[in-house]
Amino acid sequence: MSERNDRLRWQVVTGLLKHFHLERWSERFNPRLVLAGFNFINAGVSITLIAFIALISQEAFIFPSLGATAFLLFYLPLAEASAPRNVLCGHLIGALVGWLSLATFGLLDEPSAMINGVELPRVAAAGLALGTTCFLMVLLRVVHPPAAATSLMVALGTMTSLHQIEVLLAGVVLLLIQAMVINRLAGIPYPVWSKHTPDT
Repeated sequence: MSERNDRLRWQVVTGLLKHFHLERWSERFNPRLVLAGFNFINAGVSITLIAFIALISQEAFIFPSLGATAFLLFYLPLAEASAPRNVLCGHLIGALVGWLSLATFGLLDEPSAMINGVELPRVAAAGLALGTTCFLMVLLRVVHPPAAATSLMVALGTMTSLHQIEVLLAGVVLLLIQAMVINRLAGIPYPVWSKHTPDT
């Protein structure tokens, strides 16, 4: 599995280098350095783009768990967790469950745990949010590990309005569009919606 992933990552990088007539880089430099540089550029560009949109719009498009999502999309593009269905549905579940956990424990109008510290209702909200998010992602077959972080961050009070969740999901969509473009340019059959996997 690891060898297959390494070959796939190398195919992504060499495919893009070929597309931009930079093939000599893959021959001139150590492959690990080329792969690391590829991830540096893609992760940096994707998050910078989302942060720039956040700056212009003054909306919270950028969210810590998107960094982990970006890493998966460009390092393991054909993993089931990287499929657009898993990414979008996972973050949607995580954000909504986090918000509902806040509502359940009356924390929607309270300052975040980063400001107010952690109290017993926040502990309960965090536990409920993470447990329910993991349960639903597995049940619905939309596992995306960074979405668990989204759920926890929302439950800690970083997003208390449904409008903020809409903006977060817009950031996820922007990230998926970049992953689609980059991976397809490299000749990787990145799925349009979901990766077909046999039922277990």
